[in-house]
Amino acid sequence: MSNREDVEHEGQEDASEEPGEEGETKPKHKPFVPALVPPKIPDGEKVDFDDIHRKRMEKDLTELQTLIEAHFESRKKEEEELINLTQRIENRRAERAEQHRIRTEHEKERQNKLAEEKAQKEEEEAKRKADDDAKKKKILSSFQFTGFMQRTDKKGVPRKQTEREKKKTILSERRKELNVENLSADKLRETANELWKWMHQLEAERFELQDRYMCQKYEITVLRNRVSDHQKNTKGSRSKRGLRK
Repeated sequence: MSNREDVEHEGQEDASEEPGEEGETKPKHKPFVPALVPPKIPDGEKVDFDDIHRKRMEKDLTELQTLIEAHFESRKKEEEELINLTQRIENRRAERAEQHRIRTEHEKERQNKLAEEKAQKEEEEAKRKADDDAKKKKILSSFQFTGFMQRTDKKGVPRKQTEREKKKTILSERRKELNVENLSADKLRETANELWKWMHQLEAERFELQDRYMCQKYEITVLRNRVSDHQKNTKGSRSKRGLRK
């Protein structure tokens, strides 16, 4: 049984392999290409190649002229658009120049108006300051007269001022009271600069006075030492004279 099954199995394998081998040996199918046949010219008719060439040239010339005309038309349109654009640019430039001139005039008028207002304010401020100074001087003169009358005794002899009163009087004469309520920013800046310069001057004067004080103190000390040495020498000479006698 086993041998028969082996033989049958081999026969089936051979049968399955045969169709594949036959398929490989078959020729491939080629596409059908019809043969090209040149057109036949009927007998008795003559072909004029010069006429065909002439017609072709006329056609090309017509197309070329059409293209040239279209090119020149487009070129003309572009030139017109360029001229219009240039004109618009010039008009816009002129408008901007006119607007700039008007703005400049308005700005100049505004600056002149501000300058006039500033000058008027400064004049009014100077006038008000002069009036205030006059009033202050009048009040100070009345105060000084009242103080002078108070400092006098019953006999009418003025009383001697103290050091503090002298200091106040000197300070009031040197510097007046500041009034910065109605001053502008520029005036405040100028006043601050003046005060700084005055303070710098006072500092320089203080330094000079302090230096002078130190020099005078040194000179006084030297003179005192000389006087004391001289007194010692005179006492010593007197004692020696007494011993000799």
